[in-house]
Amino acid sequence: MANIYIAYGTVEGQTGQIAEFIADVARGHGHEVHTVDIKDAGGPLPDGYDAVVVGASVHMGKHEVYIRDFVRNNINVLERIPSAFFSVSLAARGDEENAESYVEKFETETGWRPKHVGLFGGALLYTHYGFIKRHLMQMIARDKESLDTDTSRDYVYTEWDGVRRFAEDFVAGLATPVT
Repeated sequence: MANIYIAYGTVEGQTGQIAEFIADVARGHGHEVHTVDIKDAGGPLPDGYDAVVVGASVHMGKHEVYIRDFVRNNINVLERIPSAFFSVSLAARGDEENAESYVEKFETETGWRPKHVGLFGGALLYTHYGFIKRHLMQMIARDKESLDTDTSRDYVYTEWDGVRRFAEDFVAGLATPVT
């Protein structure tokens, strides 16, 4: 059984939901898991963890600054113990090349090259947005030729089976001794 730390950054909450889902999968495999929104917690990675998963959402083409800072400040630990990264973006739903470019940019900015990476679709949460953001996101959806422009409802693009596979692959690797 491993003690896993899941650190994430979220703006609208979808990345947090994905982090909690990953935590539930890991707990289902007998692991101890602690999830934390780094924006609230900050600071260095606490001692005593056997593995780390970092998650971040993409807004305006970049992952959260505080997640990039967290990774840079903890890169020695992330390279020493089993670790993984997941990126949440609207691009991950059909524009994989663009979604991958966000991760490449993140890796360049942080210097961390995680062996285990997940790309997950985010959400258009029109009913949670203020007037300006709701209409801005609707314009972006139209520009991308999306049919998801009804602002009276939300659209969740996270493919939960893919999140489950990512989590199960990661925890399966924890049972394998590192050579």
